[in-house]
Amino acid sequence: MNILVCAKQVPDTAEIKIDPVTNTLIRAGVPSIVNPFDTNALEAAVQLKEAHGGSVTVISMGPDQAKVALKECLSVGADKAVLISDRLFGGSDTLATSYILATAIKKLGTFDLILCGKQAIDGDTGQVGPEIAEHLGIAQLTFVAKIEMKGDTISVHREHEQGYEIIEAKIPVVCTVLKSINEPRYASVKSKMAANKATIEVLTAADLPELDVTKIGLKGSPTRVRKTFTPPRKDSGIKIQESTDRESALKFIEKLVVAKLLNRGC
Repeated sequence: MNILVCAKQVPDTAEIKIDPVTNTLIRAGVPSIVNPFDTNALEAAVQLKEAHGGSVTVISMGPDQAKVALKECLSVGADKAVLISDRLFGGSDTLATSYILATAIKKLGTFDLILCGKQAIDGDTGQVGPEIAEHLGIAQLTFVAKIEMKGDTISVHREHEQGYEIIEAKIPVVCTVLKSINEPRYASVKSKMAANKATIEVLTAADLPELDVTKIGLKGSPTRVRKTFTPPRKDSGIKIQESTDRESALKFIEKLVVAKLLNRGC
């Protein structure tokens, strides 16, 4: 079974900075990690490889520094890692990103299963995985909490508000997985050392002759961010703690009366 995992390097901070001109994320100087949902996708892929055989390839689109994230993926069970990187890709929205990734996937070969995290923690759109499936013209299964393989058929538990749906599909298929699907493993010292020595293959726009450059980057992205802002901080509230419960209750009632939320005559 040939499995491909899409992993994204994301900022490991709550202090996200946005370029006021392009309205895109400023990554310079910001510490990064592998998107947490993608670590679950990778763990699911490695478990399937261990159970059914095959190989796991991880791809990521981003700057050269994303090689660090890819080597982390190699250290926990991926067999091969490929970086999709070119300045022409900068500013791509989810549609352009999924188009680039789908084109790169076609270049890399045929895969039985493509796994993605349900969303990236920096954008939270949950769009790239399903869009990859659409570009490739294959089935998609989203919000997956469990995966089972039965020959050329995949059976998944798809989570929703009322419980789970059990859905089957013929491979190839794209799945986006939840954190509840597994607990990602830790790398050993030996596997980390081996991953650090690994050479990461890099594909640029020139390596993807089928790529239409009018559909990539900021100019090729139909999505436009009109405005960004930081939400105002909310007051933490008032804590009432008098010497007795009765005094606390009376104090609470007094504040409700002052705020005109309670009639003193009630």
